[in-house]
Amino acid sequence: MKSSWLKIIASFFAIALIAAACGGSDSGSSDTASSSETATETAEEEVIEAGTEAEGDVDTEVEEVVEKSSYGGSLTIGLEAEATGLRPWEDPCSSPCLTMIAAIYDTLVQIRTDGTIGPWLATDWSANEDFTEWTFNLVEGVTFHNGTPFTAQTLVDMFPLQQFGAAAGGIVTAAGLKEVVAVDDTTVKYVLKSAHSAFPSFLVQTPLGAAFDPEAANADFDGYSMNPIGTGAFMMEKRDLDNETVVVRNPNYWMSDADGNQLPYLDSVNFRPIPDEGTRLDSLLSGTTQAMQTLRQGTIRDARSAKEDGADIILLEFQGNNVGGGMYNLNNPPLDDVRVRKALTQMNNQEATIEALGGTGISLPGTQWFSPDSPWYSEKVAAAWPKFDYEAGQALLKEYVDDPERSDGKAVGEKIEVELSCPPDPTLIAAVQVSEQLWTATGMVDVTLTNYDQQTHIGYALGAPPDFQGSHGVHCWRWSSDNDPSTELNRQLAPHTLEVAAAYGLDGIFTPTNFFNYFDVEVFGALVQAISTDVFEERYALYEMVMMKFATDLPVYYSGHTATLLAVEAGIEGINGWVLPDGTFGGQGWSIPQLNQAFLTN
Repeated sequence: MKSSWLKIIASFFAIALIAAACGGSDSGSSDTASSSETATETAEEEVIEAGTEAEGDVDTEVEEVVEKSSYGGSLTIGLEAEATGLRPWEDPCSSPCLTMIAAIYDTLVQIRTDGTIGPWLATDWSANEDFTEWTFNLVEGVTFHNGTPFTAQTLVDMFPLQQFGAAAGGIVTAAGLKEVVAVDDTTVKYVLKSAHSAFPSFLVQTPLGAAFDPEAANADFDGYSMNPIGTGAFMMEKRDLDNETVVVRNPNYWMSDADGNQLPYLDSVNFRPIPDEGTRLDSLLSGTTQAMQTLRQGTIRDARSAKEDGADIILLEFQGNNVGGGMYNLNNPPLDDVRVRKALTQMNNQEATIEALGGTGISLPGTQWFSPDSPWYSEKVAAAWPKFDYEAGQALLKEYVDDPERSDGKAVGEKIEVELSCPPDPTLIAAVQVSEQLWTATGMVDVTLTNYDQQTHIGYALGAPPDFQGSHGVHCWRWSSDNDPSTELNRQLAPHTLEVAAAYGLDGIFTPTNFFNYFDVEVFGALVQAISTDVFEERYALYEMVMMKFATDLPVYYSGHTATLLAVEAGIEGINGWVLPDGTFGGQGWSIPQLNQAFLTN
């Protein structure tokens, strides 16, 4: 029997079939290291030197912008992987891809260092009383790389591609976006199906917020991936997959610095995919590249050691509101049984996993999607999360194994079979081996370890159209960001199939980014309620309820909060200290640099 509030939810989410991809979350956890007292002390000293106050919080303080900037020069950045495509609305995207996309495309808004939303292509915005319409005023005189004007009509024409885009569709659904209307050339209205108090947060995300040329995209849908056209600071010059992507200065870029000097300063940026962590760091230390990004704690520790040994590099570290771990595919028995998920979680030694990842002294153990310094963090959830208790986990697993009605169809007493998958980075392999050894030591679990490159790993979880049901088992992953909680939770916790949607009166609503195939109607209802108000206390209570359900139902497990790093040669400025058009500071979270204000001093 369906309640009236459920019908309201159905009304809110009554959007056609959509397909979405990884967006802000990408595969993996963190990384190798020493657990000795000396190493821990060194890590603590480095954290404090980076401008933080406590072990586990490694955010580098934002610096004032250097007064004297300079034009010219090229910057080569080592990335952890290649991007399979550069279409914001269509291509699955993790940190390396987002780094390239941020150079080529502008978004309507940006996140400030304090977590609030500030202007970019949009100068200001407002909502109606019930948060169902949002009106944005746009910067005048902006053009695409091909000379086409960017106007409100551009955003209208982008919307049909976004509605059914593999990357944007889930965000359209999560935002409840129904229509985009051009009020005039520089004013656009986003019309929603129901209240969404945090809607501007969705325009930070490139799948919905990045401006692309819809006419060119429709004219050559596949080719646009290799020759993207944005309004950003840099234009595509060369795209050599798995080798190098080169972007050059946009001579008609719309943005200027505080003194009126046109941006960007750099002549070009070269992006080089270097999947091996050690090789990527060595390329920076040898001068082959001038910058690198990593989401691996072991690499952060190695970079710190290199700096201690005299390497002339600058480390921009960021932990923020991000957590690593893994997810259970609830479509895949025996992972459909909460007893198995809780048992595996209780037999997962977080501290040992963090040590294997290189995160000792860097990463704090995770209990929820929100980090301890996030305004959304809950001590109640932290207390409820199943801690490491090997004996309790064994007992619970035995209860399942001895159940004659166990979901995997095996005979009483037979071992369960579990696939445990992670990308082939050595530290990630070391981390999953910790879990494998603990689980197999029970004598009740057969573990198959698999590893795929990052993009394949994401695709394995996503599955293929039309149903987008990944066949993965236990899959390492990351979640959350400094953006509003709705931007990820809403698109990952909608129904995972049309059949599930129909069972709850949500006909036609599903999201492929529900990678763990977990649906709870109370959770879904709480997420809808949380965007019908802008009262923080009310929203906090609802997100706390969602995380409490996670602690009970366990669709995911956690290792630690994921520190990230941008390491650059000394003499590169403007990456840690860039500003929004209103003069407020933006940050470098998730190892995704903003390059439109970067410049060389030597």
